[in-house]
Amino acid sequence: MTTKTSTAYETAPRRVPSLAILIAISTVAPVSMNIFLPSLAGMVEAFDTTTATVQLTMSVYFAAVALAQIFLGPLSDRYGRRPVILAGMALYVVGSVLCLLAPTIEILILARVVQAIGGCAGLSLGRAIVRDLYERDKAASMIGYVTMGMTVGPMLGPVFGGLLDESYGWQGGFYLMVGLGVVVLVASLFNLHETNYKRTSSGGLSGLWRNYRSLGRHKLFWAYALTAMFTSSVYFAYLGGAPFIAAKKFGMGPAEMGLYFMFVAVGYIVGNGISGRVAARVGILKMVVVGSALPAIAIVALIIDAGLGLAHPLALFLPMFMIGLGNGICLPSAVSGAVSVKPELAGAASGLSGSLQIGLGAFTSALVAWLLSDAMWPASIWPMVTVMALGTIGAYSCVFAAVALERRA
Repeated sequence: MTTKTSTAYETAPRRVPSLAILIAISTVAPVSMNIFLPSLAGMVEAFDTTTATVQLTMSVYFAAVALAQIFLGPLSDRYGRRPVILAGMALYVVGSVLCLLAPTIEILILARVVQAIGGCAGLSLGRAIVRDLYERDKAASMIGYVTMGMTVGPMLGPVFGGLLDESYGWQGGFYLMVGLGVVVLVASLFNLHETNYKRTSSGGLSGLWRNYRSLGRHKLFWAYALTAMFTSSVYFAYLGGAPFIAAKKFGMGPAEMGLYFMFVAVGYIVGNGISGRVAARVGILKMVVVGSALPAIAIVALIIDAGLGLAHPLALFLPMFMIGLGNGICLPSAVSGAVSVKPELAGAASGLSGSLQIGLGAFTSALVAWLLSDAMWPASIWPMVTVMALGTIGAYSCVFAAVALERRA
């Protein structure tokens, strides 16, 4: 694969996007992913459907984000980060309006696909922009700061979603999504500067295939990308199960549930803060080793709580702090490792690694929700814990591979 650099891009003044705009574009997709978690149980009644069907509004969102990133990353390598993100934000606004007006659960599910394709542009390419600007270890620190900031939105999202549900029903969260999309789109028009000054010369499906084939030859890329995939799958398994366990086992309402969801988000913020401060100094490999191990503590705590028969919401939500902490420490460094293998293909690497993360997340979230359906194990914690344990084992297997490859290199 050949890479060409435009003289115009090299000589043009380089304006660095602000940290605030990188946080903003990276926040849209995660906020939309979980803002209506407290409303899921109520949506079952509103649309007169099943738990598994309502869960599709999340699962298809994950799947659409996963697939879209495969194409958005290489497109940004060829045409630039800015135009791809602007088009994505516009599509997100359209999808959010369609969600708000959806008369049936089927139309809502389709609208979520449109929303996801647009929103994931900033989520994926925000990391590529950071890699455009910084070398590998410094990029891990900056990704940590970006994701620490963007986690504030998902942390507060379920809280506001629960409060809006009390006043406006399940549509409340989607009102907020429409407003967020418009604000971020306008801010991007004025403040999101281009950072990709070395455009790939290949285009079309053949170019897409060549870029990914070139990237896929590197074992270290797969080690880091799969570590991120399995580590984040633990979090997605929790998202798939916790809302229904909280509603059925503990009888929690939307507003109360939204407040308890803050435990995992606070853990994520703390982990990202640690990454931002120390990743450049200690190196990404140590961060990945430590961060991918922490979710095991949460799983052990959940097993102990279940064995003791604790019947308080904290037994479900407090261990999730360690899930968030582990993700916050591991993911910035794992993503930085993946996108640094071939810096000229940072967009493709970010897209593919993000696609793997969200793809497995969609599967694990849907699997846990299906296992928790009335026909299986209603309100049981064990399906969620089992899937989370499998994700942790997968993550650490990939960490060992990354350690071996780094030592060999």
